[in-house]
Amino acid sequence: MGYRRKDAGARSLSMPRSAVGERRRILIVDDDWDSTHVIKILLEKIGRYLVLEEHDATKAHQSARIFRPDLILLDIVMPERDGGEIAAQIQADPELQRTPIIFLTALVTRAEVNSGLQIQGHPFLAKPISIPELIDGIEENLPAHDVF
Repeated sequence: MGYRRKDAGARSLSMPRSAVGERRRILIVDDDWDSTHVIKILLEKIGRYLVLEEHDATKAHQSARIFRPDLILLDIVMPERDGGEIAAQIQADPELQRTPIIFLTALVTRAEVNSGLQIQGHPFLAKPISIPELIDGIEENLPAHDVF
């Protein structure tokens, strides 16, 4: 199940939360196959995250509805739809509107990231992304686990 062909859809990884245990679900929406796959491998190797890649911006909302992520990493500049449009669509969905979004972009500098500025009310990380910065950003923005 860890291997996914490039043409496989998000439906192939839809699973109930109980099957995932304590791992937090991260959806990466980015048209860059190579960087998202490296991020997926590195985050899953830590053991705290289950990561789904979505490379087609037009399917991002559908993938989020199926996968039910705890957090979304969202590229801003993509063909067909930009990250701002996708974020607005997710925020308008009552089932997803509380899902934290972190924008990923090459349009800003590290200094701008460190200044605390936000894009459309969401934090952002500068590309290329360092894994320690990414993990810090994820942990700072993940909602607390529900206690039952």
